[in-house]
Amino acid sequence: MRLAFIGDIVGKPGREMLAKHLANLRQEYKLDLVIANYENASHGFGLTKKNCDELLSYGVDVMTGGNHSWDKKEIFLLYSKEPLIRPINYPDSSPGEGVIELTCVGHNIAVINVMGNYTMPMTDNPFVKMDKIVDMLVEKGIKHIIVDMHAEATSEKITMMHILKKRVSAVFGTHTHVGTDDLAIIDGCCYVSDVGLTGCRDGVIGMDKEIPVKRVMTGIGGHFTIPKKCQSILQLVIFELDNEGRGVKAKKLKIYDNGEIRSFDARIESYRGN
Repeated sequence: MRLAFIGDIVGKPGREMLAKHLANLRQEYKLDLVIANYENASHGFGLTKKNCDELLSYGVDVMTGGNHSWDKKEIFLLYSKEPLIRPINYPDSSPGEGVIELTCVGHNIAVINVMGNYTMPMTDNPFVKMDKIVDMLVEKGIKHIIVDMHAEATSEKITMMHILKKRVSAVFGTHTHVGTDDLAIIDGCCYVSDVGLTGCRDGVIGMDKEIPVKRVMTGIGGHFTIPKKCQSILQLVIFELDNEGRGVKAKKLKIYDNGEIRSFDARIESYRGN
């Protein structure tokens, strides 16, 4: 089974990169499933119905969220209709679900969204929550489990990987919008601390640089906006899983708006004493 995971899609520039490249990527790599993070897809904050439909039309199959999941309130009505999830460690009474189960090329798959603690809204303990949820999925016989951990701290993401790596297929970090170079398959679990944003690369985390620069230089903030024109990038991980849900291969791709493509393969590792 071959899948792709796309990091935080930031505004119209991010959506345009998917419109331009995703269909070709699905065909070239023979992708069976595409997962993408939606929480910044509409003007940098949340997701509208219009943009949800747009992303699904480009070939995204499942979308994960984060701390901006509910910024556009119309998403409340979408959770029961579209393949959208939000962090699973929000209260059970919150809109939406944190896990989605589906069938792909004859395998039962679960995609889970979870949010870290550091600098994030108050939620349930993500580590205890995930330990229980993954055990429940494994007991149901689901072997292919992909986790989007939406967190600021790389230490939290690495810790989650160590807790889950023998039971899940992948742990992919999102939220910081800055891609890391630690892609690896560790004891059969695909891992990267942050996939990186899809959107403007010449500002600050996909936003126009004016307000972030003003804030750090003067202490006066403002509303972050998406530039109308910018230099863009599409960042994703393409990974293969065997019939037991273990990682076989993984590749990080960076596609620039000028057509340049850079990639690197995951290192396959086994950690001692684990």
